[in-house]
Amino acid sequence: MTFSINSKSEESKHREQIVEFGKSIFDRGLTAGSSGNLSVRLDDGWLLTPTNASLGRLDPATLTKLDWDGNTVSGLPPSKEAFLHRAMYSTRSGAKGIVHLHSTYSAAVSCMCGLNHDSCIPPLTPYFVMKVGRLPLVPYHRPGDPDLAAVIEKLAAKNSSVLLANHGPVVSANSLEAAVNAAEELEETAKLFLLLKGVETRPLDEAQIQDLKKTFNLDI
Repeated sequence: MTFSINSKSEESKHREQIVEFGKSIFDRGLTAGSSGNLSVRLDDGWLLTPTNASLGRLDPATLTKLDWDGNTVSGLPPSKEAFLHRAMYSTRSGAKGIVHLHSTYSAAVSCMCGLNHDSCIPPLTPYFVMKVGRLPLVPYHRPGDPDLAAVIEKLAAKNSSVLLANHGPVVSANSLEAAVNAAEELEETAKLFLLLKGVETRPLDEAQIQDLKKTFNLDI
């Protein structure tokens, strides 16, 4: 069953927004093939990009709508990574949009040895702190492994974003637009992190981080 997009309901607007951001992400090379997925929280469930769907060629009428038990209400079958989004939403009540990508630089960092599992990319810029915050590394699980949900739920209690080992980031925010912006900031910081590998760096210290959190009222 598909969704009628004739009306300009809030759900219709969210569907169109998912298509718009999906195409932007795909066109700029932040995801490839049918990788990655986007979601938005609704009053009566949530929207998710379907399984095996390219973010560059989404149809607002066939996006997957699910209830909070994970049942498909309408649209095409959901991504096999739907539980990643559901786990984040269930823990973070303020999360309204989630982006999961296999973006090149973030995925490259996720494959590295010797990362700090509590904060795998250092706070190199204030913008990374403001949009992403601390980024914990989730130990490797195969794609679609349901055991990953419990790990996400535990980490999401104190983190808006996580990096899946040998996989890519899961980023939440108070809107889909904010989540997309945060995912892009994460990708740029991952690029900086790799460019500076082997070079002595000067990450922000704890006092500077706390000043940002206080000044901008950050909850990430």
